[in-house]
This record gives sequence, structure tokens and C-alpha cells, in this order.
Amino acid sequence: MKQLGQYAAARHAVAHLSDPHLIGGGGLHYGVIDNVAHLRRAMDRLAAVRPAPQALVFTGDLADRAEPDAYAVLRSIVEPAAAEMGAIVVWTMGNHDERGPFARGLFDSDDDGFQDRVHHIDGLRIVALDTSVPGYHHGDLRPEQLAWLAEVLSTPAEHGTLLAMHHPPLPLPMIRAAELIELHDQQALADVIAGTDVRGILAGHLHLTTWSTFAGVPVSVASASCYTTDPAPVDRFVSGVDAGQAFTMVHAYDDRLVHTLVPLERGVEVSHVGSDIAEAVEAVPIDQARELASSKTSQFNN
Repeated sequence: MKQLGQYAAARHAVAHLSDPHLIGGGGLHYGVIDNVAHLRRAMDRLAAVRPAPQALVFTGDLADRAEPDAYAVLRSIVEPAAAEMGAIVVWTMGNHDERGPFARGLFDSDDDGFQDRVHHIDGLRIVALDTSVPGYHHGDLRPEQLAWLAEVLSTPAEHGTLLAMHHPPLPLPMIRAAELIELHDQQALADVIAGTDVRGILAGHLHLTTWSTFAGVPVSVASASCYTTDPAPVDRFVSGVDAGQAFTMVHAYDDRLVHTLVPLERGVEVSHVGSDIAEAVEAVPIDQARELASSKTSQFNN
């Protein structure tokens, strides 16, 4: 595609999805939410993204009760869609997942230890970290995991590293209840990633979209595809709602990351510019294209 602005195209495009919470047997979450339908909607929305993502990163709580058939349904929906896009899939453990069923269901593996893995896409390294604690909902990274991560990061990747993890290392001012199930001992992780090539941290767990920094690194939390957390509930400590589901597109440039929220539900269209204009912009010199888009008297704006 023609460069229209001051920046060349992103080097990498990554789709960041989280918390599908699939339920075995096709059941409805809380008796009302069709998590499978929401996940299919996410795949449909992703199919329209151009350029297509090179990786689909899922940051945990893939199955609500770690049921084998939930993982099977997850793979049956996501993997064909990813293959159609030419993307790899990065699965990350969440507090609702369990290591044995997770490993068997998604990696055909009998290794029920820490589910930490390294993925590569065209020089960008994505490290999936298992922050789960068996039997609990808070997160943790054990000393042996941090030592492993330090060893991985000791050799920089060509285009840097993204960490994918379920529990986000950031303050939680809008959902104080989540402080009780946050990632423990976050300073230990900060000590490991300081001075490395880690460019960004992708996380989930909160069921809403938010951003911050950690040890000088951008942190992006993706909304859930199942149900979301109302950040301003009335007379509730925590309120889950069937609204606002989304995923985040992450575009990696040489010197920055750009994050874009994509709602699963398409809104009512109130204006549009047709694809014929897009084709025209590609066909004319850049100065004419800018005039077409910027002039208040052009066909584009009338």
C-alpha cells in the first residue's frame, strides 16, 4: 500500500485477545452469555483487519473451568482463522486455566509444568509467561521462571520482545477488587526486564481495556471477549456486564508500539467513505491524494 502520511507501514501487526472463558459442552456463561459466539465474532472482525495480523496473542483464561472440550472448541475456532490470515497463535495461561489440560488441549503435550514458551515472527520475539498459581486466582512468577526469562532475554531479538502474560503488572485504580488477585512481587519481574529488549507487555485478567507502563515498558491490557468489567458500577464492588467486548491491535514500528481498540460489536454506521475512494487515493500522486482528503471543497468531504 502507498504511504499516505509521515510514517512507513508498521513492521509487525499483532492481534491481542484475552479471556474468552470458553465453557465445555457449549454452556452459557452465567446462564446468559454465549462465549463461543463472542469468540467467533472476534475472528470475523479480525478477518477484516488489513494488513492481517502476523500473530494472534491470547492472554489467558482461555477455558473457564479448564475443560478439555473447551480447549478443543477454542482450537477449532481460532486455528483455522489464524491459518487463513497467515498468523501464528500464542496461547497464554490464565488463572482459570490449569496446566495439565492446557498443555494437552493446546499443545498436545503431557508437560504439566510451567507453560512458558517463546515464539518468533519475522524477528519479533513473543514470550508467553505462565503467571498462574494452582488453586488460586492471583498471579505469580517463580524464581525459576524469572531465571529462565532472564536467560531468554540475555540475547536480544532482531526487532525486540513482547511479553504476553495474564496478570498485568500495573496499578488498578478503577477496579480495586482486582488488587486482591493481582500479580505478586512485581518488582522481581521489573528487575529482570530492566535494560533488556522488552518493548511491550500484553496482559488480560481485568476484562477491560487499560494501559500503563512498568519498568519503563508500555503495558496494554485487552478487554475480554466473554463479558467485561464495568469500571464505574453503581452500588457494586465488582460488576460484570455483557457489553463492550473488544480486542486490541498492536502495531510495532521500529521505535514505538501503537495500540488500537477494536470493538466486537459493530456500531450503527452514520457516515462512510466508500472503497472506491480508497482505490482512487492509491491511483493518484500523493499531493493529489492529500488534496482530495484535506480540502473542505473536495468530493471526498462532500
